[in-house]
Amino acid sequence: MDQFVVVASTRKDTGKRAARKLRQNGRLPAVMYNSKGESVMLEVDEVEFTKVWKNATPSTLVNLKVDGKDNLAFIKDTEYDIKSDKNLHVDFHVIDEDKPLKMTMKIQLTGSPAGVREGGRLTTHYPQIVIQCLPKDLPPRVCADVSALGIGHKYYVKDIPLADGVTVLTSGENLVASVSAPKR
Repeated sequence: MDQFVVVASTRKDTGKRAARKLRQNGRLPAVMYNSKGESVMLEVDEVEFTKVWKNATPSTLVNLKVDGKDNLAFIKDTEYDIKSDKNLHVDFHVIDEDKPLKMTMKIQLTGSPAGVREGGRLTTHYPQIVIQCLPKDLPPRVCADVSALGIGHKYYVKDIPLADGVTVLTSGENLVASVSAPKR
C-alpha cells in the first residue's frame, strides 16, 4: 500500500481571523475526527497537503503525524477555492486499525477487450462494489481486466481478483461488463 504522509500540529486559535493568518503563513486549518466522533483542531503545511491531496483517492489512507504521533486517516473533506486554486480547510477521519472497514469502491476496467477489436461493443453494468477488510488490506483501487472478453462474454463481480483479507459484500453474480455483437 502506498503511504502518503501529512505532518500536522495541534492548534488552539479558532475563527476566521486565525484561519486567515494560518493561510497567509502557508498553513491550512484542519480538523481530525476519530471513530468516537471527537475532534482535534490541527494545522498542516498547505504545499505538502496539496501534493498528497492531488494523488489520493477517497479510499487512500494517509499517515497523519500529529505532533509526532502516527494516525491512519482518510481525507474526508476539503474546502477548495477555485479562484485561488488552493485548499482552504481539510477534514481528516482517523480510523481504528483493528476494526474492519466497509467501503464502496469504483471498479476500474483495464485492458482492451478482444471482442471490441473484432467489432463488438463493451457495456459496463455495475460500476462499483462494496468490500470489507482491515485497513492494512484496503486496496488502493479495484481493477477488472477485461482484455480477455470476446463477443458474447461477460465479466462478473466474482471474477475480480482481490487480495486475501478482502471480502466482497456485493453479490458475485452482478455483471460488471459484457461485450455484445456488433449491430448489423
